[in-house]
Amino acid sequence: MTSFTLDDLARIVAERAAAPATESYTAKLIGGGPAKAAKKLGEEAVEAAIAAVQGDRQNLTAEAADVLYHLLVVLQGANIPLSDVMAELERRTAQSGLAEKAARKA
Repeated sequence: MTSFTLDDLARIVAERAAAPATESYTAKLIGGGPAKAAKKLGEEAVEAAIAAVQGDRQNLTAEAADVLYHLLVVLQGANIPLSDVMAELERRTAQSGLAEKAARKA
């Protein structure tokens, strides 16, 4: 059995972004401009945070999936490949979170 990855989701988002907006929710979001996709990402993030605070594991799982999808849509609309985000995470995890945060302030 193979595992579904963020790379798989990013590929699907890219494919659907190229479809007509009448046939693809992803294309419709991107076609609405950065504000439309970003607004959806923000809404989903708030819903995930609420589910986390409420200790609702099932809803948090579903909302986390929504957050990841909408983040990839925002990235697609901005022409930022997931690989760039992963490279940034790799760079940051080369040191402790506290050291990384202190370096950003400098």
